[in-house]
Amino acid sequence: MRDVEGPSDPERLWHNRAVETPYLHGYRPEEQERLHHQAEFFADRVHERLPFASCRRLLEVGCGVGGQSAILLRSFPALHLTGIDRSHSQIAAARRAVAMNQDLAARSEFLAMDAHDLQFDEGLFDGAFLCWILEHLPQPQRALEALRRVLAPEAPVVCNEVLGSSLWFDPPGPDLASFWRAYLDHQIALGGDPFVGARLGDLLSSAGFRDVVTEAKMIHADRRAPIDRAAIAAYTTDLLLSAAPAMLDEGRVTRALVDGMKRDLQRIGSDDHGVFFYTFIRATARA
Repeated sequence: MRDVEGPSDPERLWHNRAVETPYLHGYRPEEQERLHHQAEFFADRVHERLPFASCRRLLEVGCGVGGQSAILLRSFPALHLTGIDRSHSQIAAARRAVAMNQDLAARSEFLAMDAHDLQFDEGLFDGAFLCWILEHLPQPQRALEALRRVLAPEAPVVCNEVLGSSLWFDPPGPDLASFWRAYLDHQIALGGDPFVGARLGDLLSSAGFRDVVTEAKMIHADRRAPIDRAAIAAYTTDLLLSAAPAMLDEGRVTRALVDGMKRDLQRIGSDDHGVFFYTFIRATARA
């Protein structure tokens, strides 16, 4: 591995906001807790049928606070995981998260690194996992090309990505609809792409990956599963609220709209005929 400049004092960097780059959801402690909850909330869908049983060195691009990392390490006991993220504070949080488990800590390392410029030797890893990361990158194609360089031939890759245009809900919620449009615009203004899931297959193929397969993963809750419907409505509320402070600061939304969005989602979660529908895209491929 090439020399990597890491934080000499992670706790000092945790308090140094100057090292952070813009991120849709921010870096507050509440957001870091939400990311752990998100990883567990979607674990059944995101970690279904992962092809990593024979992998020994897995690279997780955009590991964040290590929520997905811990699930991967528990699922594959022979795996050593290297997680990279551009945020020093997220990396510090990921290290703390696995430090509580001696086995997980021994089989993992977390490095502050730009996904567009991976500082690893060619062919070092025999598998890769990406989850909700390409949506935040200004150049996802370049990041995937950098990833392919550090993967061994035939290494399996799994990517999960968003498709912001797929959200549908009932009863109608005008404040939720307005907030959602502002949320997508805010992500685009930060250099991200909330529709990148639709391009995932093309991006992987263009980056030189083979055997690319994409599938739509549906999140659909209605009166047949009222507990699930309430849970997804609550999760979506927390997701959108994580971006609300920056959106308020920039004048993209008002406090009244934020409150209205929360009421609309609560109504969807509790209404006897409430319906929530969303689709994300999962892709598998080989280097």
